[in-house]
Amino acid sequence: MNRMNDVIIIGAGPAGLTAAIYLLRANKKVLVLEAKAYGGAIINTSCIENYPACPNISGYDFATNLYQQVKDLNGEIKFEKVIEINKAKEKEVITSKGKYLAKAVIIATGTTNRTLGIGEDKYIGKGVSYCATCDGNFYKGKTVSVVGGGNTAIEDALYLSDIAKKVYLIHRRDEFRAFSKEIKKKKKKDNVCFILNSNITKLNGKDNLESIVVTDNLGKNKNIVTDGLFIAIGQNHENNLFKDIIKLDDNGYVKSNSTLTNIKGIFVAGDIRSKNIRQLVTATSDGAIAAMEAINYLNNQ
Repeated sequence: MNRMNDVIIIGAGPAGLTAAIYLLRANKKVLVLEAKAYGGAIINTSCIENYPACPNISGYDFATNLYQQVKDLNGEIKFEKVIEINKAKEKEVITSKGKYLAKAVIIATGTTNRTLGIGEDKYIGKGVSYCATCDGNFYKGKTVSVVGGGNTAIEDALYLSDIAKKVYLIHRRDEFRAFSKEIKKKKKKDNVCFILNSNITKLNGKDNLESIVVTDNLGKNKNIVTDGLFIAIGQNHENNLFKDIIKLDDNGYVKSNSTLTNIKGIFVAGDIRSKNIRQLVTATSDGAIAAMEAINYLNNQ
């Protein structure tokens, strides 16, 4: 058994690392546990342009700066997969390598984007994106495609229709789960084109994405020239660790009042939290808020 920590943070993405910075500056003993690599999903972003005061920084550099900031404050980061949380008064966090104690826990495990599974990784940052509000401005006056049938896909298509020349909205079914008068208006203006009962089956392009192949339910293929593809088919939640002890919403995200969960001393930050906007800036905001809530909790014990 290791030392008693003030706070254990599960996840070394922007939310978790920001929380660590605030806690360390408040002279708290902090342990960050990360199953994979620091930085979370943002580390694969080629260029961040919408983060205040940090335009034109790569996701790798942003994440590395955060990581180094924690290390410079003498924060402890261990790359171990957490497999269990004991919600007793002194929280016990069990990993694949050991057991750790803390007075409070911040969950910042994030989410991962669902993929099409047709080799889109090759074109990440080169025509393929999972975030319209992050990367949409790169396609001003160009042709883009959105794949998906839920709220995010509809919202992405609406957002992009004010930036791009043309937007193809591709969905595997014959109707959308989320539909709105606004998207109908865009379609009437010939700004958005629906391609229904279809799946994207192939991506084409040498260095950058140049076109996509769409296959309908009858097996007929259609090649669509597009400068960008925004994938909006949902997210996978990293919630298996705590789904039996913390209340989740219907979509699998952690229910919270600000960053407070239903368990005293356990807080949540970042994309795993139930909220409307999932962006880099909201993740770091959550991290700061969760840290301050944890500090208040510790000071009141």
